[in-house]
Amino acid sequence: MENLLEIKNLHARIGDKEILKGINLVIKPGEVHAIMGRNGSGKSTLSAVLAGNSNYEVTEGSVTYLGQDLLKMSPEERSWAGLFLGFQYPVEIPGVTNVNFMKTAVNEHRRQKNLPPLSAAEYLKMMREKMAYVEMDPSFSSRGVNVGFSGGEKKRNEIFQMAMLSPRLAILDETDSGLDVDALRIVANGVNRLKTADNAFVVITHYQRLLDYIVPDVVHVLYKGKIVKTAGKELAAEVEAHGYEEFE
Repeated sequence: MENLLEIKNLHARIGDKEILKGINLVIKPGEVHAIMGRNGSGKSTLSAVLAGNSNYEVTEGSVTYLGQDLLKMSPEERSWAGLFLGFQYPVEIPGVTNVNFMKTAVNEHRRQKNLPPLSAAEYLKMMREKMAYVEMDPSFSSRGVNVGFSGGEKKRNEIFQMAMLSPRLAILDETDSGLDVDALRIVANGVNRLKTADNAFVVITHYQRLLDYIVPDVVHVLYKGKIVKTAGKELAAEVEAHGYEEFE
């Protein structure tokens, strides 16, 4: 089976500060990987580098995605190739409704695959189906993207967007941040409904509680820019019980 993503000796910095100091990671289709670590360990930097955030400079190493050099692709090309990033702090886009934002994104993805745009009826049917994944009220479609949304509503909207785009590799950067138990369950259920044998997820989190709902195949502990331990889902429980002190 071809690897979906392969990271070798990845180093990255922002300004003069080196944050990633030699990341090695292989992700295969059908897998869920959890990356845990303290603030400042490099978790969000890794997601930003994979998504193509130009604020970060890759100084060494390689990232191969479906056989392609990911680091040579623009953020748009990464998205068209099936990479999705769910943000820790989703941005608000005043003046742009959810329905128009996602219709533009979905049809651009279809154009890149030489597919015709969805008709208005096809799109609305698809949107209603995907909104149901995260128990989102249909009235949200006419609201500005994340404008006036609560923290939980913004995270639901991220999973809705992911459902609409059907990525091959989804990176969820602290999706559980600020969620109460009910919102956490709804978001996690949405993710679980989207899992297939052909796609993969990277779930970045501080805590085990999200991993009680989205059960990982592999757990990695990131510490000072390196993955210092990899194991099965039991590693998340170990971290929850004992903290990160043992990795120092």
